[in-house]
Amino acid sequence: MSVDKKLDEEFEKAFEKASAMKTPLPQDVMLLFYAYYKQATAGDNFSFNANFDVRNAFKFNAWMQLKGISSDEAKRKYIELVNKHSK
Repeated sequence: MSVDKKLDEEFEKAFEKASAMKTPLPQDVMLLFYAYYKQATAGDNFSFNANFDVRNAFKFNAWMQLKGISSDEAKRKYIELVNKHSK
């Protein structure tokens, strides 16, 4: 199995694990989950929503702070974050 395929599978498993989490996490951690996921799946292709509210502004800002990080690196960071915060 290629490294990329293995990483993709680990990323998908981490996403499923994160989606099933029941324990509320601090907002800064949730922003990291969002930002790493967006960077892993969309890269630097930032999209701006005209219906911007404060919540979306924080999410967008967290994502933009990861500008330039590769998709693979964002996937690895996302996996680490899930493993750190899941039981």
